[in-house]
This record gives sequence, structure tokens and C-alpha cells, in this order.
Amino acid sequence: MRTAYFDCFSGISGNMILGSFLGAGLDFAEFKESLKSLPIRDFEIEVIDVIKNGISAKYVDVKVLEKQPHRSLHDISEIINKSEFSQKVKDLALKIFMRLARAEAKVHGCQIEKVHFHEVGAVDAIIDILGAAYGFITLKLDKVYFSPLHVGGGMVKCAHGLMPVPAPATAELLLGTVTYSGQIKKELVTPTGAAIITTIGENIANQPMMKIKNISYGAGTWNLEIPNVVRLVLGEKVNKEINNDKMKDDDQILVLETNIDDMNSEFFGYTMDKLYEEGALEVYLTPIQMKKGRPGTLLSVICDLKNKQKLIEIILHETTTLGVRIYPVERFKLLREHKKVKLPYGEVRIKISRLENKIINIKPEFEDCKLIAQKEGIPLKLIWQKAYKLASQFD
Repeated sequence: MRTAYFDCFSGISGNMILGSFLGAGLDFAEFKESLKSLPIRDFEIEVIDVIKNGISAKYVDVKVLEKQPHRSLHDISEIINKSEFSQKVKDLALKIFMRLARAEAKVHGCQIEKVHFHEVGAVDAIIDILGAAYGFITLKLDKVYFSPLHVGGGMVKCAHGLMPVPAPATAELLLGTVTYSGQIKKELVTPTGAAIITTIGENIANQPMMKIKNISYGAGTWNLEIPNVVRLVLGEKVNKEINNDKMKDDDQILVLETNIDDMNSEFFGYTMDKLYEEGALEVYLTPIQMKKGRPGTLLSVICDLKNKQKLIEIILHETTTLGVRIYPVERFKLLREHKKVKLPYGEVRIKISRLENKIINIKPEFEDCKLIAQKEGIPLKLIWQKAYKLASQFD
């Protein structure tokens, strides 16, 4: 599987993505020739080799020679559809712009058709988005991943005036994405960059296991104390290995946790139920000793990235904690399947776990065994044993 991983330690923007694709072998001359088919003129584009804190990177510079009008989604669709790019490139570029339009519409409280793009409707944004789509299709990428995003901080000047970083539309685009902010008071993730990467990529905690074929860097505009570049790693994704046995099922998850020492213990059960209802993969409590010798409870929640925000809100609303710790972890899972066995009294579901097609765990469903035991007046352990014995015959 041809895989790309964007390491966004210094944020991401449209021209950084395009620059990294060009550094990875995308033909600039062919891309520039395709741009001539756009029904817009008065712009120039060049690629400059720059050094950012000792790292060589490609910087894409689009010079607009005349003032551009504010464009609607309809205007941009017409521009892209009239070009001679392949239909796959057009469709992906329009998908990215649609995502931008939804974010802008929500921020401004209007319908998508009424959105008039300012910065992201400019020629350079159209070129960046078309370039990203062109790179994704031309480089024949099967899967794109990206790291947690360094968004920066401070304020940024937009068409509507000064806005906090990340800008409102950018923040909307990054819902469900793991982000962080450091000491750098600059806009490191732009709306265009956020729209592109969240459309074509999947946010994960760490780089996946890859056989690396190429590494390139796309440069941003800023000169910072850290290199203002995005690192693109291209390669073939491989299965993870433990003791030379390949795992068939693996993913990245988050752990949310907090220490509590001042809450009625009866509230924990209610909180755990709500967390499970909203998608928590696992919730558990651990007795701990806190300051001044007070006994406390560590509440731990394992969850997918997409459920992070709503689970945090439940913890803050339903407990007495003042904050939640969040950290990404990787987990290895055995490949699981579900089957059924038929006993004289009824069916029992069976959970089977495999490693490299070899069964290593068999577990009869407790609730099924319990219902049969209650109905037939047979000891629960005997029902469980009979179900396990039948399931042991599975290949």
C-alpha cells in the first residue's frame, strides 16, 4: 500500500503540501502546463529551493498580479471544471472546497451558497488545492496519514479583522483532530492546509510502520526558531510485528485520565455508563493515594480520536475534576470474529481471537450462557463449558 505520512511539527499550509509533493517527485513543469487551462490569468508560480534552519525544502510562491474578486463556491466550481485536469483531480479539489465552504458557512451563520471566500478564494488557494489533489492522484497514494497538528498561537489578520489562532474556519475544520499549541505566536495551520489534510488524510498519533522510499520537505513562509516546514514521508505500509508474528489489526487511540478525591463514589457508576454510551472503548477506576494522604480515584478512559471532545465534556460535567490529561497510545489487537454454537437449549455466541490465522482465545458470550442457565435451571459453569467445548472444534 503506497502510503504518505505528513509530520506537521511546524503546522501545515496549502503551499507546504504542494511543495512537499514537488520535492517527492511531482513534475512541476507538467503541473504548471495544466494550470494554463484555468480560466484565470494574471498570476505567476515558481518553486524555490530554500533552507529553513538547516533543512532544504521546496517553497511554492504564487504571485498574483491583479486584485482578485471574492468568489463563491459556484464560481470556484466553474473555474475548476473548465480546466483540463483529470476528472479525479477536479473531484478531489471540489471536495476540499466543499469542506471549506461548510466550515465558513457554519462560522458565519449562513448557507453554503451564500459563502463568499476571501483568502481561500484567491488564486493562490485555488492553485494550492488543485496542486494537492493533483499530487495525491499523480503520485498514486493509497493512504495519507498526518501527525497531531501544531497550530501556533496569537492573532492573525483576516478579511474580517484580527482573529485568534487558529482562525475560526480553521478551528471548525480541525474538529475531531488532535492539535496542540506551543510558544510560537504565528498562524501555523492555515484554512487551506487544514481543509486539504483533513480531507485526504487520517489523523494518527504516530507514524505508521512503513518501508520508507522518499522523504521531502515543503516550506512555509515564516522564519521561526523551529524549521517552518512539513515533512512528507513516502513509503509502503507494513504490518506491525511482535515476536516476529504479524498482527492483523492495529490502530492508534487516546487515553483520557484524571485524579479525583472529592466526589461522591456513587457518581462514578453513572459517569462510566454515560462514557460508554458516547463511544468510550474502555473505562476503569484505579485506587490511588493523593497529596496529604487522601485516598483518591484515577478515572481512565480509552477512546478513538473522533470521540475525544464529547468524552472530555462528560468527564468535566459529571465529575468534580478541574482538568483531563490526554495522551496518544498505540494498541495491538488480535483479529477477532464472532460465531455461534448450538446447544440443546439454544444458541451461544462465541468470540474468537486469532494470531496469524491461529486461534488463541475462545470466549463464550456470558449473557447468552446466563439466560440459558436461568431458563433451564442448569449451573452456569456447565453451559459455559459445553459452549466452549463445541467452539474448540472451530478451525
